[in-house]
Amino acid sequence: MTGFATTRRGLLMAGGAVLALGALPRGLRAQEPLKVAGVYTVPVEQQWVSRIHKAAEAAKAAGRVDYSFTENVANTDYPRVLREYAESGVKLIVGEIFGVEQEAREVAADYPDVAFLMGSSLPADESVPNLAVFDNYIQDAAYLTGIIAGAMSKGNIGMVGGFPIPEVNRLMNAFMAGAREANPGVTFQVSFIGSWFDPPKAKETAFAMIENGADLLYAERFGVSDAAKERGVLAIGNVIDTQADYPETVVASALWHFEPTFDKAVAAVQDGSFAAADYGVYSFMKEGGSSLAPLGTFEGKVPEAAMKLVAEREAAIKAGSFTVGIDDNEPKSS
Repeated sequence: MTGFATTRRGLLMAGGAVLALGALPRGLRAQEPLKVAGVYTVPVEQQWVSRIHKAAEAAKAAGRVDYSFTENVANTDYPRVLREYAESGVKLIVGEIFGVEQEAREVAADYPDVAFLMGSSLPADESVPNLAVFDNYIQDAAYLTGIIAGAMSKGNIGMVGGFPIPEVNRLMNAFMAGAREANPGVTFQVSFIGSWFDPPKAKETAFAMIENGADLLYAERFGVSDAAKERGVLAIGNVIDTQADYPETVVASALWHFEPTFDKAVAAVQDGSFAAADYGVYSFMKEGGSSLAPLGTFEGKVPEAAMKLVAEREAAIKAGSFTVGIDDNEPKSS
């Protein structure tokens, strides 16, 4: 078959189309996919990073970004990998710099034409205007899962976290506040394993809590739900929905949706407005950045009064008439 532009008429039509495209305002032309890179210190299967990866892959599938990534990057190697991507022509780099805050900011300062969107415990710094920060500020959804946990536990809840950094503390404290609202007499066992990805250690820590009377576990880390399943106690998930994997164990989960954060950053880079800012606000429930996962097999098993309270609080959070308290202090056993 003769191709469109191989005839004289086709060539004239193609030329006219090019001229017409050139006459369009820049904002109305089809944009080239933005080159984006992800740099992660853990596997992309890990809870937190998986949500970033999922959002980036969705944007790639939609043709909006050209996304590549490197996983399992040691903190000592992180600056080098950032530089390699910056040198390669990538326009937006997303990742997590909790262990390399200063080094990453130095890299960003050396590449002012590259946007850096980094998970961080520190605020954005206007002296590095091309580096914005974020975290999974899903305290709204964590609070709602706390209400459910308080109603499902007999009063002893175990909580296993990675590190007591502000965003983890915030989620745990919100969960504890929700549990206390449903059950004022509830007590907590709190422990941090000192790792973002060590399922065996998280599992052993959870076993110890069960031995000490915990009948429900807050699974901030992978491995905790495995312990709960083996010992026949309940669990609450965090960041991702694992109910299908633990249908008799995971009652509810607070989900993080990174898409609002990612989409805002991509749009800002494309229109030239990207700047040092806290993108963590796009994880709030009213922004669509977090939600309560479906109860699945536990539908109808959570006390009706608790679910009524959850519905009331969720509606109020979205409407802005109820604000979940933000407490970044390290939670303690009580």
